[in-house]
Amino acid sequence: MLMRRAATDAGRRDSNIMTSAAQHAEDTHAAAGHAADDHGGEAFDAGEVIIEHIANSPIDHPILHLPHLAGIDFSVTKHVMMLWLVAGFLFVVITLATRRFLAQERPIPAGFMNALEAVVQFVRDSMVLPNVGAKWVNRWTPLILTLFVFILTANAVGMIPIFEVFGLLDRFVLHTSEESLLNSVLHGGATTTANYNVTAALATITFFAIIVAGSLAHGFITHWKNLVPSGLAWPIYFLLIPIEVMGMFVKPFALTMRLAANMSGGHIAILAILSFVFIFNQQFESQLLGIGVGALVSVPLAVGVSALEIIVILVQAYVFTLLTSVFIGMAIHVHH
Repeated sequence: MLMRRAATDAGRRDSNIMTSAAQHAEDTHAAAGHAADDHGGEAFDAGEVIIEHIANSPIDHPILHLPHLAGIDFSVTKHVMMLWLVAGFLFVVITLATRRFLAQERPIPAGFMNALEAVVQFVRDSMVLPNVGAKWVNRWTPLILTLFVFILTANAVGMIPIFEVFGLLDRFVLHTSEESLLNSVLHGGATTTANYNVTAALATITFFAIIVAGSLAHGFITHWKNLVPSGLAWPIYFLLIPIEVMGMFVKPFALTMRLAANMSGGHIAILAILSFVFIFNQQFESQLLGIGVGALVSVPLAVGVSALEIIVILVQAYVFTLLTSVFIGMAIHVHH
């Protein structure tokens, strides 16, 4: 009887403890909810904000809805729109500048055409020529130049706060509905080269360019024979051939990851630093503290990272195109 009564008392105490803990958890959750309401709605989520600003348009906010074909959604997202805008901008600007230059009686580059000629000469003489040689330089310079100019422009556009300005204009002036075209454009990031699908497509062009370059220089069959050196003991080929085939896919994979990761990382760093303002404001319930952290920490650090991003924009466009030139040159000039 004493043991049964002790067990009953212990069970009651455990039940009371669990009930008190549950009640305390509910009170804490309710207090957090009231605090969020007092601060103007939902609590600030830095991760959600950062992902929304660098990712592609969400499924429920495409810019243009298109039907599914073969199970693939062909709706136009923000990154697709930015691809079109960058490509269209480069086509129009470079075409008009070139035609105006060629229409002169004595073509002398000046202004924008002078800068464009300097870029063309730099890519041809510093990237393509040392790797593919004088015989193939004119054949492969257009491809390398196109990749360089497109990647550089796409990287640079991502640093211009165009859509942030549109968002402020819509919030304080236009007040359009959530279903409007303007609000659809605001969702997602503007840096297309931060999208792994875009960089994978660019790297795929490099992958096939390597095969084409080797086939043009040596013939299709000989190109594949050149993957491994000749004259070795036949058992070694069982090891070398899988390694070389794997290396064919590692090259474009490295190009894909390097460009997308670097362009994403810079934007994530800037947004994370700027999020300190809202995090300190929310945690300590002090707007003055948030403003102080922003003025003394966030803004100076964000400016420094932005300056570093300008260097990254140039370096990543240069590295991608330089490695493409190197890989094409390796297929043309086979050395083991």
